[in-house]
Amino acid sequence: MKGLTDISGIRVGHASDLTALTGCTAVLCDGGAVAGVDIRGSATGASEMDVLSPGHVTGRVHAVVFAGGSAFGLEAASGVRRFLEKKGIGFDTGAAKVPIVPCAILYDLGIGKATVRPTREMGEAAAAAATSDAVQEGAVGAGTGATVGKLVGGMRQAMKSGLGSATVALEGSLAGVLISAMAVVNGVGDVRDPRTGALIAGARRSPESMELADTEAFMRRGLRGGFRRENTTLVLVATNARLTKVQATKLAQLAGLGVARTIYPVNTMSDGDLVIALSLGNETADIDALGVAGAEAVAQAIVRAVKLAPTMGGVPGLATLVK
Repeated sequence: MKGLTDISGIRVGHASDLTALTGCTAVLCDGGAVAGVDIRGSATGASEMDVLSPGHVTGRVHAVVFAGGSAFGLEAASGVRRFLEKKGIGFDTGAAKVPIVPCAILYDLGIGKATVRPTREMGEAAAAAATSDAVQEGAVGAGTGATVGKLVGGMRQAMKSGLGSATVALEGSLAGVLISAMAVVNGVGDVRDPRTGALIAGARRSPESMELADTEAFMRRGLRGGFRRENTTLVLVATNARLTKVQATKLAQLAGLGVARTIYPVNTMSDGDLVIALSLGNETADIDALGVAGAEAVAQAIVRAVKLAPTMGGVPGLATLVK
């Protein structure tokens, strides 16, 4: 499986600054995609999210952008929009075709160089690099500067994270239906393997230790030392099943349960967590079945995001530590 690009019509491109430790990821939807969104975090940074509402006149989106750089990173979407306009892709207004490009950002200014953020040029480069090949994972694109476990001791006791992607194929009478997920994991909380419940990445007990502290256990004792509004997990799920905007919104809600199964705590006042769902294709599937598979794909993608992240910027990552 290739991850998100298992869904026909989707191409993914990254632009990464490995010195400043920031970047962006462009997901291009050939022919457009029906989309929905579910926002659960309380510190979200985003643009053009209302186009995903079932009541919005726009029926399809042409790309989705995830970027680092906090609110500054929203500029990356302008580059993707410019790239698509040159290709003649967009919502036809009669006078011009306007690409519909929702964008969501994460805070990565606490690692690398805070003065360097994704730009319009970086967004355009990510779009130009978009391919239907297997999704590149780890500390790339929007996940270049991602970290997890920042409550106990802030960045000094955090761990490196990144971007992960996974696909679940439905079976039986639903054979042929696919749902894929891509997750950029920058949560304040820890990541657990949903198969075992074991902590695999997150806040460490001290800057010198690799023993995990268990963030929720600290919270239950009233300790909130590193709790700042600088965290977010961004998720995109896509399916080759045909959905309406209402169904795509429901898929985003159901798939988001995969975030709750892997990140502890999640959807906090310090996280900007959201899930965007895309529908491309003509397969038929029950929305609840899609939601179950979507949650599984999201959980797998989140685990991959931390397992494939190397040590960078002085923050330890599992891809370097476990060999």
